[in-house]
Amino acid sequence: MTELWTLENQIYDEGFTLLCGVDEAGRGPLAGPVCAAAVMLPRGLVIEGLNDSKKLTEKQREELYDVIRGACISCGVAFASVEEIEAVNILNATFLAMNRAIAQLSPAPELALIDGNRTKGIAVPSRPVVKGDAKCADIAAASVLAKVTRDRCMREMAALYPQYGFEQHKGYGTKQHYAALLEYGPSPIHRMSFLKKLYG
Repeated sequence: MTELWTLENQIYDEGFTLLCGVDEAGRGPLAGPVCAAAVMLPRGLVIEGLNDSKKLTEKQREELYDVIRGACISCGVAFASVEEIEAVNILNATFLAMNRAIAQLSPAPELALIDGNRTKGIAVPSRPVVKGDAKCADIAAASVLAKVTRDRCMREMAALYPQYGFEQHKGYGTKQHYAALLEYGPSPIHRMSFLKKLYG
């Protein structure tokens, strides 16, 4: 997967020495927090099987999680809560989580590569990379850490609120999830701003 380093190598060649990749998991679900991860890999490190987390199976992501944590220079993972999502909207809550994750990195990155097309809310020098989780090793690694961490969180939520099936759909708007919402109503971890059509 050396092509995952093409973009980062070009940026390193501009004179940067410390880059991090940042991605989130959980912008779209109806329930649960949004999670972000920031990862700083040694330049050129090839991690076997590393890819956009959406293209990997749950088992592959879980295996890569430990490999990434063991191989990275530094990483950070952070959440923005349902309350924060409701207070400031999902985009701003995502940036909150990203800033918290980046703040955990040591040493601090000179440049953060952010998956997506916006970086306006990021507190450090940054660049957006559209579809970055498929183009950048650091962002791909961050996508895996964020997804695994959020999935684990939603499995814990499933134990607290078993009627919704969070362990299966992780809070996304599946047929099963909507059926449970209609039967039981929302839980304390549902994002009411995402449910306006249902409870408008």
